Amino acid sequence: MQQPRFFLAFFVLPLFTLLLGWQLGQNYEQKHELIHGKDTGSGTVLQDPEHQADLSMLWGVWRLLLTHYIEPEKLQSTTLIEGAVRGLVAAIGDPYTVFMTPKENGDFRDSLSGHLQGIGAELAVRDADIIVVAAIKGSPAEKAGLLPQDAIVAVDDVELTGLSLQDVVSKIRGPKGTQVTLTVLRPHTTAALTFTIVRDDIHIPSTEYTVKKTATGSVGVLTISQFGTDTIREVKDILVQVHEKDLRGLIIDLRYNGGGYLEGAVDLTSLFLRSGKVVSVERRDKETDVHMVSGGPLLPKIPMVVLINQGTASASEIVAGALQDHKRATVVGMKSFGKGTVQEVIDLPGGSSLRVTIAHWLTPNGKNLGKEGVTPDITVDRSKEDFLGNRDPQMDAAVTWLLGHKMGIKE
Repeated sequence: MQQPRFFLAFFVLPLFTLLLGWQLGQNYEQKHELIHGKDTGSGTVLQDPEHQADLSMLWGVWRLLLTHYIEPEKLQSTTLIEGAVRGLVAAIGDPYTVFMTPKENGDFRDSLSGHLQGIGAELAVRDADIIVVAAIKGSPAEKAGLLPQDAIVAVDDVELTGLSLQDVVSKIRGPKGTQVTLTVLRPHTTAALTFTIVRDDIHIPSTEYTVKKTATGSVGVLTISQFGTDTIREVKDILVQVHEKDLRGLIIDLRYNGGGYLEGAVDLTSLFLRSGKVVSVERRDKETDVHMVSGGPLLPKIPMVVLINQGTASASEIVAGALQDHKRATVVGMKSFGKGTVQEVIDLPGGSSLRVTIAHWLTPNGKNLGKEGVTPDITVDRSKEDFLGNRDPQMDAAVTWLLGHKMGIKE
């Protein structure tokens, strides 16, 4: 029986209640080929796993457990089957391809609202390490002092060696008011750091708009923290009130934006471009879907800077890459995370689901975002000392460039 499916523009995997992801919203049909195979022990891809794969070892182990395991009440069939499927999917070695139990699937879908429980940190796997991509603004993780690029090596004094990202998320998440202790290795430091964090409700603000006034003019700053359900509506509500004559330029701050709906990235880019390609989705058979500007830009001429950093990923990289390739905006900050894959979610019987990587993102000029990320036109870092001192040299550089650009000065 054909199961329901939807497509995701996955970003780095955040740690709230579970793993966040977003529906592409295009509802285009994908050619659905079963990856079969006859497992001959030589790595041959099967053509019909149901009939060709030898599962006698699985059944044999199950029978041995039923006969010998000391606590037979723990041998619940549903739990064992879910564990076997999780192991099958995990064996691929792709942290973004995962099996989700009914509870995990429910939490996953609930997370689309942006109201979550946890510590408020976005995590990803990099070189087998669990890395903090960003701590959400105002979250327990931010207040405790977690920083981008921190590597989590233990949770509640239990080392994480060999655990998947989803396993780590399961260990760190928990009810509001409970504590979790993280052991962290920070770049350029030798001693491990310990953070005891109290879990709380997490609300992810989608957009925020402010105006920076200087002696030589004003600059608008549009901060977008994710591409969620209401993001584009909120952005449009903001931009219809923006008058270009009152501003020297506009900054779109995508730092720590882990991604979201693909259609959100396309729609946002379309607010500033009259025409052109936004992103291409390249599938395993090299078939490519091209997403074009949707038309009707609100601010097609205003000078722009896009701010990015190591926590800018997936859908936000699509926006930065498209505006950069079209020379519509100058990109300032640090190289983005490099999360450029598409996931499909297929609902399974009983409420569980399978999330599987099906494609790569390509910028208008053909750059593979997963391999290359987005490199800024003007590289400016923000150090730990800057964070602690409430200084923002990246924002300062963006404002300076816009004011100078408006006066005909180029860097």
